[in-house]
Amino acid sequence: MKLYNTIDGILLEHHHRMFIMDEAWDDLINRDNLQAYLLSKTETAKPVSSPSPLNSESVLPPIGQQEVWAAGVTYLKSRDARMEESHSSGAASLYDRVYDAERPELFFKATASRVSGHNQQVFIRKDSAWNVPEPELTLFINSNGNIQGYTCGNDMSSRSIEGENALYLPQAKIYEKSAAIGPCLYVMSSPIDAATTIKMIIRRGGASVYEDSTTVSRIKRRFTELTEYLYRECDFPHGCYLMTGTCLVPPPGFTLQVGDVIEITIDHVGTMINTIAINSKHH
Repeated sequence: MKLYNTIDGILLEHHHRMFIMDEAWDDLINRDNLQAYLLSKTETAKPVSSPSPLNSESVLPPIGQQEVWAAGVTYLKSRDARMEESHSSGAASLYDRVYDAERPELFFKATASRVSGHNQQVFIRKDSAWNVPEPELTLFINSNGNIQGYTCGNDMSSRSIEGENALYLPQAKIYEKSAAIGPCLYVMSSPIDAATTIKMIIRRGGASVYEDSTTVSRIKRRFTELTEYLYRECDFPHGCYLMTGTCLVPPPGFTLQVGDVIEITIDHVGTMINTIAINSKHH
């Protein structure tokens, strides 16, 4: 089942049918057994007449008042990339140690106002010479700490800033439109399959300049483990989104340019497309 947040309201997709959900986003998603609740609503919710109002221009990020957090160095490829970028600063061992440590790396990523959605822009920092997207399977965790759904995530990263000094991580990660999630919230009653494929394509001038894929099975940490650490000392009254770590990293010589198009596809969830821009304050 898929929940879409749109300019015209919330739409539920189930078995190729669309239903209008007459509830506030935060109230609708923040519950246990969300999949069962949505299934029950298909019996009473108003169906959408053809043609569907769902289109790329109407889709908003699937977020209300939730915060977005992120996990780092959960995949071996991410560990290697972080060690490479921070070698000159002498901080490479930090990433090696956190990959093997009991406690995961978790950091705040964005408030809802800084989050982009499908077919919206994401920003690169003007003061960073090395910028990359980071495709991540993103969890929706309700206020009780239970995983209820999944979405595509793009954890934009200024690698030159983080590589200069590990203490600059917040500046490398947290800025306007540095995060994107979408195109929907994919809801299921069981954990997502480890064989689920995550794919990223970066296009420049219409041509692919990077393309790769991997599977969720390559993650070192369990999703429940990441969730437990995040919720140990934090309360999230509306639930929370957690990006679970990047598994695909463009080569060291690659950096994003304004106008690049990023396509992140996760099996069953769908494809999220974002275009690279810079903050209008620099124009």
